[in-house]
Amino acid sequence: MHNIALDMHVQGNEVTGSDDEIYEPSLSRLKLAGIAPKQFGWFESNITSDIDIIVLGMHAREDNPELVKARELGLQIMSYPAFVYERSKDKQRIVIAGSHGKTTTTAMVLHVLKKLDVSFDYLVGAQLKGFDRMVKLTDAPLIIIEGDEYLSSPLDRVPKIHHYKPHITVTTGIAWDHINVFPTFENYKDQFSLYFDMIEEDGTLIYYKDDEVLKDLVDKSNRRVVKLPYGGLEKNDEMSIVFEDEIYPVSIIGNHNLQNLNAARLVCLTLGINTRRFFKAIADFSGASKRLQKLNNSKGRLVFLDFAHAPSKVKATTTSLKDWFGNKKLLAILELHTFSSLNKEFLPQYIDTLTAADRAIVFYNKHTLEMKQMPDLDPAFIKESFGYPDLEIMTDSVALHELIKGDAYNDYNILLMTSGNFNKMSLDF
Repeated sequence: MHNIALDMHVQGNEVTGSDDEIYEPSLSRLKLAGIAPKQFGWFESNITSDIDIIVLGMHAREDNPELVKARELGLQIMSYPAFVYERSKDKQRIVIAGSHGKTTTTAMVLHVLKKLDVSFDYLVGAQLKGFDRMVKLTDAPLIIIEGDEYLSSPLDRVPKIHHYKPHITVTTGIAWDHINVFPTFENYKDQFSLYFDMIEEDGTLIYYKDDEVLKDLVDKSNRRVVKLPYGGLEKNDEMSIVFEDEIYPVSIIGNHNLQNLNAARLVCLTLGINTRRFFKAIADFSGASKRLQKLNNSKGRLVFLDFAHAPSKVKATTTSLKDWFGNKKLLAILELHTFSSLNKEFLPQYIDTLTAADRAIVFYNKHTLEMKQMPDLDPAFIKESFGYPDLEIMTDSVALHELIKGDAYNDYNILLMTSGNFNKMSLDF
């Protein structure tokens, strides 16, 4: 949301906004642009009849005083995906969807297009090296969109991906998430079936072939599109891959990233960028923020930070990192932060997700439970849900930081997985 505000401001629009709290670095970026709210909170006086468009985020509730006033005045109110579509309805739209790997795959495509001087707009879910913002909406003929399946806004209660009507789409995989809005797996899967029906006729659907749930949905789809299955690329060594008997250098790690890389290759191929040009351009791509981001390389160990939080993401990231470094031992640390991961009914979905790790810790912040008005969790139930016999449960971020920074795991690589921030724990190890 704040990136859309910044982009609209840069293009010369008058932009205002409000929220009850704005975190860093968003607040500083808004202040630097001169469009940060003067005070936090929502005030009817902010809403006037001369406003052209209100872009409504998911955080506001239907009884929000500014929203109530806007509806009384009959102002145009749009969710951000609806707004993005309105700004891109005359462009060629490429959407990267799926339960995991969206940000990295999108970032790979953006990296290649930028290096090849292609004119494009974009929306991506992480700050990327070489890009000022996470959103750009200009008059470019092409847009690359990271397509989230979560709901669009309190007034627009459909998945964001249902707005975009892509000409080309990647679907990386389907694994149940967002239990608070999709209470059953069948309900969650239905959102992707509906999405496939929204692809532009004669468009292209690129999908991960080894996901049986996804493959079944693709096979059942009657939409008239080109269907392109993909798998993972072949690793040559820790810094290169093999494709069609040629060796190409890469700067990423992890088998799931080799799947993302192949998806990005197919997107670029569909856009007319041949394989050799693609691999030459992608060679120095090192990843998106918090997507297997290397934090530290000292004491003979590597420390990585990843956004993984849903069960499929946790399993894929943990397994991939362990496999990539062979015999090196791995300590996997997962923060339970989302509504789903802190929900007792959903926790058993995490069974066997950490088994690839040599040691594992699950952390949760009791204050997060209080903020979400959820009951405390029983450590014994957490251990049972993960099916990891020696799983350690921690709730003290200071103690966790001391444990990581100490010498107990000097001979381990360390993987931190969270969609939160470990209660603002320092990442200086």
